[in-house]
Amino acid sequence: MREFERSLPMSLLKARESVMKKFIPHLREHDLSPQQWRVLRALYETEGLEMSALSEQCFLLMPSLSRIVQNLESRQLISRRTSDIDQRRSIISLAKEGIRLVKIIAPESEARYAHITETFGYGKLELLYELLDELVVKLEAEEKN
Repeated sequence: MREFERSLPMSLLKARESVMKKFIPHLREHDLSPQQWRVLRALYETEGLEMSALSEQCFLLMPSLSRIVQNLESRQLISRRTSDIDQRRSIISLAKEGIRLVKIIAPESEARYAHITETFGYGKLELLYELLDELVVKLEAEEKN
């Protein structure tokens, strides 16, 4: 068995933790968790998403997403409406206050990305994105076969 420190899951977790250390303090200033921010960011780029699509896009389990949606809705950052196609389904969208909050946080988030890019290098960061995307595509294709 390979060394614990050299396992792919551990390397990915260590990288994630190092990156998130740059973002979490700013999110906390706005009383947001990284998972809540993921939901706001995903919704910012859409007119609204059904809960299962939001769950998939944000890589959140439904019970966790349900709690997050309840919290964000109580803070008037998101709104929920019934789907026109299926009355049993909810469409989640950003409320005006959610849009305002994303616009406040976005410049700080971009500043952190700029710092990471400067520290790691643009080319290396782009290569990392490409390699991670390729890993996902190949592993998911393998699952389907």
